[in-house]
Amino acid sequence: MDISAGRFEAGDADSDRAGDAASQMETRMSKPTRTGEGARAGTRAGTGTRAGAGTGTRAATRTSARTPERTPAPDGAVSHGVIRVHGARVNNLKDVSVEIPKRQLTVFTGVSGSGKSSLVFGTVAAESQRLINETYSTFVQGFMPTLARPEVDVLEGLTTAIIVDQQRMGSDPRSTVGTATDANAMLRILFSRIGSPHIGSPGAFAFNVASVHASGAITVERGANKSRAVKATFSRTGGMCTRCEGRGTVSDIDLTQLYDDAKSLADGAFTIPGWKSDSFFTVRVYAESGLLDPHKPIAKFTKREMQDFLYREPTKVKVEGVNLTFEGLIPKIQKSFLSKDREAMQPHIREFVDRAVTFTTCPDCDGTRLSDEARSSKIKGISIADACAMQISDLADWVRALREPSVAPLLDALGATLDSFVEIGLGYLGLDRASGTLSGGEAQRVKMIRHLGSSLTDVTYVFDEPTIGLHPHDISRMNNLLLRLRDKGNTVLVVEHKPETIAIADHVVDLGPGAGTAGGTVCFEGTIDGLRTAGTVTGRHFDDRAALKTTVREPTGTLEIRGATTHNLRDVDVDIPLGVLTVVTGVAGSGKSSLVHGSLVKDPARRADVVAIGQGAIRGSRRSNPATYTGLLDPIRKAFAKANGVKPALFSANSEGACPNCNGAGVVYTDLGIMAGVAAVCEECEGKRFQASVLEHHLGGRDISEVLAMSVAEAEEFFGAGEAHTPAAHRVLDRLADVGLGYLTIGQPLTTLSGGERQRLKLATHMGEKGGIYVLDEPTAGLHLADVEQLLGLLDRLVDSGKSVIVVEHHQAVMAHADWIIDLGPGAGHDGGRIVFEGTPADLVADRSTLTGEHLATYVGA
Repeated sequence: MDISAGRFEAGDADSDRAGDAASQMETRMSKPTRTGEGARAGTRAGTGTRAGAGTGTRAATRTSARTPERTPAPDGAVSHGVIRVHGARVNNLKDVSVEIPKRQLTVFTGVSGSGKSSLVFGTVAAESQRLINETYSTFVQGFMPTLARPEVDVLEGLTTAIIVDQQRMGSDPRSTVGTATDANAMLRILFSRIGSPHIGSPGAFAFNVASVHASGAITVERGANKSRAVKATFSRTGGMCTRCEGRGTVSDIDLTQLYDDAKSLADGAFTIPGWKSDSFFTVRVYAESGLLDPHKPIAKFTKREMQDFLYREPTKVKVEGVNLTFEGLIPKIQKSFLSKDREAMQPHIREFVDRAVTFTTCPDCDGTRLSDEARSSKIKGISIADACAMQISDLADWVRALREPSVAPLLDALGATLDSFVEIGLGYLGLDRASGTLSGGEAQRVKMIRHLGSSLTDVTYVFDEPTIGLHPHDISRMNNLLLRLRDKGNTVLVVEHKPETIAIADHVVDLGPGAGTAGGTVCFEGTIDGLRTAGTVTGRHFDDRAALKTTVREPTGTLEIRGATTHNLRDVDVDIPLGVLTVVTGVAGSGKSSLVHGSLVKDPARRADVVAIGQGAIRGSRRSNPATYTGLLDPIRKAFAKANGVKPALFSANSEGACPNCNGAGVVYTDLGIMAGVAAVCEECEGKRFQASVLEHHLGGRDISEVLAMSVAEAEEFFGAGEAHTPAAHRVLDRLADVGLGYLTIGQPLTTLSGGERQRLKLATHMGEKGGIYVLDEPTAGLHLADVEQLLGLLDRLVDSGKSVIVVEHHQAVMAHADWIIDLGPGAGHDGGRIVFEGTPADLVADRSTLTGEHLATYVGA
């Protein structure tokens, strides 16, 4: 296949069909035809004889050239049964060549950062998507993301790729599980058809649609130069609650956290993070707009001035000849801070939002997001708000119980969608659950819903650790779904670490041997039995099983939780031991996160002593790197500035020290419209990102670009002693090394890190925070079996240093290593929310009274 020509081959199934078609054509031409057909065929063939007689020279030549006879396929055709990758160099891949069998389940393994995602997502799936996009017209491509061709020599045998990754769903407050799937749309149609009383179209039941009423004159043109004004009215009934605008919550802002009213604007009254006194777009637009007296204390503002200050609509003003927009402080804060995902905020911004803003359930709609009118229409006593609030498994039963012939096809489709939720292990959710609150594993399974009943075959499904967030009891269900997709004739590619899923693979590709620059090669290809004896890191650890502790630590105290009722918790009372490693477990949806986060992390009385490390994804641009994310760059800049007697800002590629040609990016991007943009290394700074004058300053014989090119291990040694000795930087580097990231380059863009590397980077960052209680939510996500061992050692060191560690986890190695286990269940949703076991891992295995106990006993071989 010539990739540069943009040809797309769909595999041997298409080749077989092409061969069959050619054979059928040959057969037809060898049979007698009707007189008219034969005459026409003969004329086309350039003779006066009938084509059926075989004398049509051109036709016969064309046919015999394609398939002269049914002979075995040549050796080259065998390649259509595989996806052939040759010379892949995406990220850390080192000229990787591999053949992936089609219509089989292939699992890609290897330590975190070994290159699995670079091969599967960055190479195979990315090229498939790019080639599909090229089949659209130029006009349509202008509205689609432009994708660059992966850095690979040969990529053959691709089929259409459907990617089901762990990217969290949008955190828009109006996005829910129902709106993210087809379920909510079908429910709206159902209520608009048979709901009583009838209130309007499906939009009348949508909390994202506002009611609109308008009237006025319109001009109607009739004939040449004839027009007249006609009075017209327009109305649209929407289901949005007018008070909360479909969000379900209303916010109350504490003004004392925004400014000091005893001061004037000129004296620096604002206390909002990032609002510097010389900023044109924040402080100065208020002080110099001419609408407010900048020298009057805010407490002495008149009623009109306070109204303008807090609530004025956007107004154009001029500050020192520059046109700017003045806007009331409240709407500006709402746009600047409250419209963003809280987890994506920097820690000090998140702390400010938590301190300044209080979110409460909307009193008008009671959190349903819907208007009174939308909630008044019901089907058998159930409103659409009631239906969305139901557990999906219960909603599926309610839909099946409806008997209405006029909407029978709609009921069948809705029932099938809801059953898919139950089948995939998400029956405990409600359609009104905000999509931004779903974990990475839950979001991935929600995306799978639309593919379960798909009639498509011979496509490539690509999954990124589909077992994340799943209890061992649920993993077998996920495995069955993957096998079902394969058995329909599809190619299934899975990046995975769990032995239970690796074990069902038809083919295994193991990458490594290490991570980062030490990885990027294929260490093994073959079967599971071959992997076990291959001697690779994955092979050596595949059958590892953590042993139960012979002795456990004694708690130094207890943390009492009484009457917990968050989400599905049923008035739970529990004592969490302090000074030990506690694991909270249970099937997905049993209430683990509700117990730990709802009753501990969000408790104002305990928040100051709790360091919470959740599953939130690290977001960062290509300018972000481990040094900027962890705060490591700050002490490094100060050390360079002190050693050279200059400003610290010079040593930031995002500030004064940036190369003027590439603005500190290191590369120059050329936008080619609908084509993928071209990135070329900056000729002026040669990719170093800094001005030449900045690179003349040295610390310990190294310039700033050379320091950022160091690995964590090298930098740890560099800043640990000698002229470059910097304790603040060394402490951060120690934490990065502790979580197993010693190989990582401190200036490497965050966009190139794997999921497991990002998880550990976040862990290292939070380890520097002060607090006696560490709460970790599934820290093994994205970690290889070998990496889990290192994580357990880190958790032990935290506990031995006097910390209390509480881990929400499903991984049996972490459970076996715990001092204390709290198991929730027995099921998910309203079937869970209770404590079903408290005690040591050994007691849980001996008891075997819960699903967790049964699986842990099997795991440790008890």
